[in-house]
Amino acid sequence: MIAGTMIRLAFLLLLLHLPLSGQTPPVPYAERVKFVVDSYAHPKSTGPLGYANIAAKLRLHEDAALCSRRLEELLAEGPTGDMFWMFPITAIAYLDQGQLSPSARQALRSAYRTYMPYRGDTENHWLLYYSSLYLMAQLWPGEDGDRWYAGKSSEENLREAGGWIESWVRLTTRRGQGEYDSPHYMGLYFLSLSYLAEWAHDPAMRQRSRMMLEYLMADYGAESLDGIYAGAHSRVYDRPAVEKWLNPSSDFGWLLFGSGRPLEPPGGYIIYYALASAYAPPPIVQAIATDRTVPYTHYELKRTRNRWRFFDELHGPVYKTTYMRREYAVGSDQGGTLQPIQEHSWDVTWNVPDPRGVQNTFFTLNPHSSLRELQTYFTFPPDQGVAEVVSSKKSYDSPDKLVGGSPYEQIFQDQDSVIALYDIAPESRFPHINGFFSKDLAEVREDASGWIFARGGDAWIACRPLQPYTWKPIEGGGRRLFSPYLKNGIVVQVAARAEFATLDAFRAAILALPLEFQLASVPSVKFRSLRGKSLSFTYGETPRVDGVALDYAHWPLFGGPFVEAAVDSEQLTLKHGTARRVLDFKKLTVTDTK
Repeated sequence: MIAGTMIRLAFLLLLLHLPLSGQTPPVPYAERVKFVVDSYAHPKSTGPLGYANIAAKLRLHEDAALCSRRLEELLAEGPTGDMFWMFPITAIAYLDQGQLSPSARQALRSAYRTYMPYRGDTENHWLLYYSSLYLMAQLWPGEDGDRWYAGKSSEENLREAGGWIESWVRLTTRRGQGEYDSPHYMGLYFLSLSYLAEWAHDPAMRQRSRMMLEYLMADYGAESLDGIYAGAHSRVYDRPAVEKWLNPSSDFGWLLFGSGRPLEPPGGYIIYYALASAYAPPPIVQAIATDRTVPYTHYELKRTRNRWRFFDELHGPVYKTTYMRREYAVGSDQGGTLQPIQEHSWDVTWNVPDPRGVQNTFFTLNPHSSLRELQTYFTFPPDQGVAEVVSSKKSYDSPDKLVGGSPYEQIFQDQDSVIALYDIAPESRFPHINGFFSKDLAEVREDASGWIFARGGDAWIACRPLQPYTWKPIEGGGRRLFSPYLKNGIVVQVAARAEFATLDAFRAAILALPLEFQLASVPSVKFRSLRGKSLSFTYGETPRVDGVALDYAHWPLFGGPFVEAAVDSEQLTLKHGTARRVLDFKKLTVTDTK
């Protein structure tokens, strides 16, 4: 108990940004891991233990008899949750190490024979399922199919699971992740790979998993703004889309890089990561995630989720651009329905000292809802499609929603300038655009020129809606810009507060920039950015910078000052200063050079 109290005290001092005696914040990595484990092993609530509490106590070799009794109670209630049941049980099985009673261990083994978990329909589901199955087949080798829920032997399960994991790593390192850059679901990829990195017996699987952890750390780190995951996301939930701290990515930013603040208490994904390998980022990844000395543009190529209808190719390309600096980040994809339901296509995110409860973001979207979108990405019958989605993702069919992609939205970004154009079909369900104006924006000014000026933290934001609009209140604070025009768009330019002493100075600089647009036929914009670039963008055409069209055909898998990878290379190069770290997934080697 004394050790647990000291960890809590250290964590409290870290949150208050006070130095600990004899050391300087942040708390060392090992202490952060201990805090996460302790928060679940010694929960503040007095209710019955859950799977995560049992696993954490087993990790600390505490209360084995209590853990055994409670595990039997939970299993007697009947397993539920499919792959979300599998991964907690897998952790308990590997953390047992002789602590559980024979009856508890037998109950666990019996559950894996009688309960048949659904494999799921998303990338994170499949990785959770197969990493858990791989490890449990490894734990119980040589058993026939009648000992397993699917009727396959231990060896067959191990071979199937290992084959899928290897194919996923190969596809991801060649063409990008499908469920990419999700500030929520990233935790499930991290914990699955943490399991394999720690508990897989096969040296190649352990090495592959550790390298993939570094791969995903660098992917996240390059777009991390003091722990906040910036830029475009494949999936994000409604409230965390606007209150960006409220995502599991905050836990990982704090644990891995000492950035920002973790959730309170840390969420259910980070504990399983910490209970397995708790793999620490190498110094070069730590530097990538925290060095914002010089502004930079970072590029990524991802892929869409599996498209089951209406397309000849299973995956489509996702072209991401993110501009990062100390004060703010601007990030986007090219627009369109690249992921169903929860896509987040572009935003401005500004840095704040304490992000808890703060809506530190600005963006627009067309709140699209259609059966065609769902039929593209799901296989359920059409007569139940929308109802099935809305039962769990309640905002999907709402005209007020602030999450989702649209086939009528196209986006172009150059550094900290964004042009979003909309050509909405008259028959669409919600033929308007929504703009999220946070309760935490300051100095908001609607100018006679048509520009709207505001400040978010140390970022000046200028946005020019191309059509008239009205304001609608948002429950909990903030306003929604509502513009009900089929041909529409918005031009956005961001700058650091240090670049302009006052809002008036920023306004004068923006009004001096040439801007031309027309909406007849299709929306089209010509704009000279604050960075001296001539930007031209017409809906349905390739954007141009200084007269040169963007080269989507040669978009890198990763490109920028910190992370590089070529399409199909299965190789990632991490860079910082003179240091280089090359992850070669064909050879499963890691090479450090200067």
